[in-house]
Amino acid sequence: MKKIDLNIPEVAVREIRLGSITEFHGNAETLVKNSCRGKMCDKGRSFSQCLDCSISKATCMVALIQDAAVICHGPVGCASCLHEFAFTYRVNAPLRNVANPTQRRIFSTNISEKDTVYGGTEKLAAAIRQVHKRTQANVIFVLSTCATGIIGDDIESVVNDAEAELSIPIVAIFCEGFRSTVWTSGFDAGYHGIARKLIKPAQEHKKDMINVINFWGSDIFSEWLAVLGAKPNYITPYSTVEILSHSSEAIATIQACQTLGSYLGAALEQEFGVTEIKTPPPYGIAQTDRWFRELGKLLGKEKEVEQLIAEKKAVYLPKIEQLRTKLRGKTAYVTAGAAHGHALLSVLRELGLRVIGAAIFHHDPIYDSNTEVSDGLAQSIRDYGDVPNYDVCDKQEFELVNMLNHLHPDVLLARHGGMTLWGAKFGIPSLLIGDEHFSMGYEGIVKYGERLIEVMENDEFVKNLAQHSINPYTKWWLKQSPYKFLKGGERCQR
Repeated sequence: MKKIDLNIPEVAVREIRLGSITEFHGNAETLVKNSCRGKMCDKGRSFSQCLDCSISKATCMVALIQDAAVICHGPVGCASCLHEFAFTYRVNAPLRNVANPTQRRIFSTNISEKDTVYGGTEKLAAAIRQVHKRTQANVIFVLSTCATGIIGDDIESVVNDAEAELSIPIVAIFCEGFRSTVWTSGFDAGYHGIARKLIKPAQEHKKDMINVINFWGSDIFSEWLAVLGAKPNYITPYSTVEILSHSSEAIATIQACQTLGSYLGAALEQEFGVTEIKTPPPYGIAQTDRWFRELGKLLGKEKEVEQLIAEKKAVYLPKIEQLRTKLRGKTAYVTAGAAHGHALLSVLRELGLRVIGAAIFHHDPIYDSNTEVSDGLAQSIRDYGDVPNYDVCDKQEFELVNMLNHLHPDVLLARHGGMTLWGAKFGIPSLLIGDEHFSMGYEGIVKYGERLIEVMENDEFVKNLAQHSINPYTKWWLKQSPYKFLKGGERCQR
């Protein structure tokens, strides 16, 4: 039975498709052992402080296509979180050598109370025509919201009629916030629409073309793949409709983050015959070895890969050992999305730090590739050992604050904005790096280690901040177990 069906407009959410969870506490090894192909259940959280919305994750994938326009079909407030991507698009463009990033085109149908009674489909149809006239975009994405999902607007019929009228792809993305408790389901919804409407069947597969599914990290793959006689084809961001349409012609797909790309990688393999590199991305020496060798085997470049590995190790292993001498024994805590969080765990322990806990935003027992090879957390445990105080926590900051108060690590690592400030308030040096490629490969370990040392040695600011800042959480809460609001809570161990 096929797991991916591009003939239907909506993708099954991760809780249903993969058995993903957002609530767990304990050791990472216990989580991996109990994650048996979607049979693990959430513990349940009796108090929830905040949740991210899957619409922003869908927007992250579709709004950053250079010749696209996006319509948020719902109240105008639902579109407020989308405009951050216009800023992100321009700020991160230099990382990918995009000299002239185009203006983002994001709109809202701004449905009213009256529209929730009588329906908003006519307003949506009019908005699509107006956006097409104003922007001349090559594709228009329509994002559903909670309001339009509740009232039952037939978005798919509207976009199909508009597509026939305007003769451009118009794609419905079903990403209502209430649809899934796992906000990364929004990535799947965005990529489902791209695979359904934009990617065309290939006449042939080009042996020198490798798809790259990533966020907006720096272009490290051009240099790496050139040694193997190939070049990267970045899916999003900064791609165009034309580039996306030819993604099916690649020989393989690689990912910077399986949380982000597992669905599209599986879709490209299942529906278009593009092989998905299923081993986790190259973070840490052992995993970088495996990743390069799998890629070399696929391309028939095993000798070139072994030479590349040997050359890079000769340069970077001595530097890594020097960093280990400085960092060994230091304690670290990680808060990040699932796959990149697992990657950071590997990089830190490769550098000799002792990871004493992690707050990872969700957990996928299995990815859409349906193979255990893709399990980055399990691989990290096999390479470096268990991780205590492992918390699956969908950005519940009250748990993070409590954990930091109990553990007080030497450094806090974060992937998402707004998280490092809690470490700073406790006087803990904190590091956030938005470029997900920064710590990749052998050279990435060196760069990340150097940044860690820089952050920990320059700690005067966070020490002063801790003395003068007011923590909004009460002393009562800081004394509780971090897992008080989870069933079966236990106190963490430093």
